[in-house]
Amino acid sequence: MQTPAAKKIVILGTGGTIAGTSAQPGDNTSYRAAQLGVSALLDTVPGLQTAVAGHAIEVEQLAQIDSKDMSQAVWLRLAQRVAYWAADPAVRGVVITHGTDTLEETAYFLHAVLAPVKPVVLACAMRPATALTPDGPQNLLDALATVMHPDARGVLAVCAGRVHGALQVRKLHPYRLDAFGSGEAGPLAVVEEGRLRLLQSWPPPASPCHTLMAALDSQSPWPRVEIVMSHAGADGAIVRALQNCAEGTSALRGLVVAGTGNGTLHEDLEAALLDAQRSGLRVWRSTRCAEGQVLPTPADRIPDSAGLSPVKARIALMLELLGAG
Repeated sequence: MQTPAAKKIVILGTGGTIAGTSAQPGDNTSYRAAQLGVSALLDTVPGLQTAVAGHAIEVEQLAQIDSKDMSQAVWLRLAQRVAYWAADPAVRGVVITHGTDTLEETAYFLHAVLAPVKPVVLACAMRPATALTPDGPQNLLDALATVMHPDARGVLAVCAGRVHGALQVRKLHPYRLDAFGSGEAGPLAVVEEGRLRLLQSWPPPASPCHTLMAALDSQSPWPRVEIVMSHAGADGAIVRALQNCAEGTSALRGLVVAGTGNGTLHEDLEAALLDAQRSGLRVWRSTRCAEGQVLPTPADRIPDSAGLSPVKARIALMLELLGAG
């Protein structure tokens, strides 16, 4: 819940399609992402002052990248600034402009590391700012409407009028405007004419991990965790190659395998993963299915990812290894 003293909204820019431009106004695929600064982007949003209802807007440009190029350095900087602003009693919430490609990873990372009580809302776009009908301005207005809701909390993502939680959100489509979903859980809310209509209760607040933030700040590089996939004809060559190609500080510390169905693995790939596990490598199983999660069985020899998608499981395992030193 927000206090009456919270009179400021912070908007952090990281680039992405929402800040992209193209020489051809009708071109929604060959644009260059991250061309407009966040201040210039806000100038294109009609009704901005009405949406913030008298709150001041503080703007910071933290990065200017296509989100496919997201890095641990940007994640760390973003986490630091979100933590800083969220601790300010005058701040009602934080909006982050972000590309769609890795939005679900950034959302999960901030959720896992910070677990903010105030709303931290990622806003994105599937069309560049120069499109004939850009979707970024509306998504930004919807993100601000989400921040303004009196019960909003935690890390959220807003796209095409839907509000998703950080744990569930996943990009499902490479082109359409409504590109995100929350699987079986469904969105938390929809935004209709600047107002949120809740579809389910907000998730309970989690506890932030202050020691983990300190470890992120002090340790470089972070533990290396890679993702492999089980498929027809999969063998252990990729696992052995990953183990052998990196040494020293870049040595492989963990693997997440995107299994078929209920986390099932090709027998040859499973044999290589079990060998890697016996050698001390941490291995987790997820599923390559778009919905659902791996259901554990007594016969499992490789632990499952507790419902996390492969890309989110990679982050969780990396953070677990980091916390373990």
